[in-house]
Order: sequence, then C-alpha cells, then structure tokens
Amino acid sequence: MMLDRFYPIFDSLEWLKRMLPLGVKLTQLRMKDKSESELRLAISEARDLCRAHGAVLVVNDHWRLAIELGCDWIHLGQEDLDSADIPAIRKAGIKIGVSTHDHAELERVLKIAPDYVAFGPIYPTILKKMKWHEQGLERLSEWRGLVGKIPLVGIGGMSVARAAGVFAAGAGIVSVVTDITLNPAPEARLREWISITR
Repeated sequence: MMLDRFYPIFDSLEWLKRMLPLGVKLTQLRMKDKSESELRLAISEARDLCRAHGAVLVVNDHWRLAIELGCDWIHLGQEDLDSADIPAIRKAGIKIGVSTHDHAELERVLKIAPDYVAFGPIYPTILKKMKWHEQGLERLSEWRGLVGKIPLVGIGGMSVARAAGVFAAGAGIVSVVTDITLNPAPEARLREWISITR
C-alpha cells in the first residue's frame, strides 16, 4: 500500500474533523495526557472518521488500544519500543511506523521490519524539547540509503518552502505539525501542502 506523501499530525479530534474533509489521506492522532477512556473514545471516532474519508489513521503510542479498536497503523517512539509487544501488534495485522534519530536507534528499528521509518528533526523544531539538534538534509540522504525500500518520513521544522528539498534528499513522505496547527490560516496552509505533494 502506497502512503500519501503528506503526513500531518494532529492532537485532537477537532483538528481531524476540520482537516479530513479537505483531502488529508494520511494522518496521525497524537494525544497526550488523556485518560484511557478519553483515548478509547477519541481513537474509535478518529478511526471511523478516517475510514469515512478514505484516509489512513496512524495512532501514536497507544498500541494496546489500537489492537483493541481494530486500527490499522501505530507510530512508536523509541521509548514506546521498550514496552510494545511487537508480535502482538503484528498478529493483529497492524502496521508500524517508528521514530529514529541516530544509528543505534535505526539499527534497533530495522530489526522489527517497520512499515515506515521517521527521521528528524530535519530542521529546528518548536514542538518539543529534544536532545537531538537539527539533523539536516545530508543526514536524511544517508538514512535513505540505510533504510532501503522502507518508506522514509522526514519530520521536524517542516514548511511548504522546505518540502522540495526534503523530498530531493530522499524522504518519500513529509510530516507536519505546527506549520498547520499554529498557522493563522490552517485550512489554507493545508491546501497548499496538498497542492505541492500530489
């Protein structure tokens, strides 16, 4: 299955409801600091919304709920890999995307045969405090060679203006967070992203 080249990440159902009708075909729901019952409801509704719009939903972190709710994709950070039951996830037919930042992490991730590898931050990011500084396009190109045919996602500090360089460096997919959610005109920015990635 080919994944869309544009991969926005949202932290609420409200964002999904606003953006899915505009043509999003691949998205991640990344919700933090919610109770399990809140997460169950949100993931369940997000799953149904995405299916209704013909979009792929990737659930961030919550692999047990993804299994329980019959979701198709999860995204795991390095810390999540410590506790995730990869055989159970695979047995449920769920595809796995994983974040990587250095060679040791990539080596670890390749052993579980991920369905995509995310690499970043390519540029400085304001999303969260990270121990990694910007990785740059040269390192992204290196990752392209190391992951082989696995889809490669570029993330971190993404903007419409930077997208062409990220694709040229080897990413097949660009993931975006704040360039949409902090934009004064998020719908217009999302349409711009779709126009340059399709």
